[in-house]
Amino acid sequence: MKIGIIGLGKMGEALVSGLKNSGDSKSFVVYATTRSEESAKEASDKLGLAIHTDNRKLTSQADILLLCVKPHQAKAVLEKISPELTSRHLIISICAAVTTQQIVEWSGGKCAAIRAMPNTPCLIGQGMTVFSPGFQVKASQLAVAEKIFGTVGLTAVVEESLMDGVTGLSGCGPAYIYLIIEALSEAGVKVGLPRKVATLLAAQTLMGSAKMVLERGEHPAALKDEVTTPAGCTIDGLMALEDGKLRVTLIKAVLAATKRSKSLRG
Repeated sequence: MKIGIIGLGKMGEALVSGLKNSGDSKSFVVYATTRSEESAKEASDKLGLAIHTDNRKLTSQADILLLCVKPHQAKAVLEKISPELTSRHLIISICAAVTTQQIVEWSGGKCAAIRAMPNTPCLIGQGMTVFSPGFQVKASQLAVAEKIFGTVGLTAVVEESLMDGVTGLSGCGPAYIYLIIEALSEAGVKVGLPRKVATLLAAQTLMGSAKMVLERGEHPAALKDEVTTPAGCTIDGLMALEDGKLRVTLIKAVLAATKRSKSLRG
């Protein structure tokens, strides 16, 4: 499987690492491009890959193209590589707000396109990537996308009309969680804990709680009730959170980010 990463950045490097460390690493051959000769050489030395600056050359080398450029660069890049594209190619785009219809149109309508939204925990192999396949995508091609991004975390598939919501929730979500960890850590300092210990407690508590949701498959409310004993400490903490409208504030954050994602298309 020949994979070309157009616009190697942190996410591209994470995918390279994930593919190399996967049990099926020998079945992947990865190429990549960067914007300058200097960055290409630096990345090539770091990753041990064939990295250059010619996107058309990369297109001719690969069968699967990961479009990892900024959203405003997508049209120009796709139009430039269009002459090299054939029906054998599959384009997987991580460009926020860019639709599969736009990808197909800008690339000349010669190949299938999948829209993907990964998040930054992919950098440590704990990410969440959501796909929306275009109408030309075969089940086998979607399986390939899941296999690639499955090396850096979990994957899911939704209808494209839901992708802005995906951006608002899991794409932007890590920032919300970091803010929560920061706030809990500050609270720990306020009650006398050393800052390093407070941050450890906050981060590990969120990570462990998230794993409970994923591994036990129970509704978060049921897991919350397990912690909340009658007349205990937790119920007082929960009352303070409800009084501060944490629940509705988080919902509003997702709605605001979703609205912004939609607006990026103009």
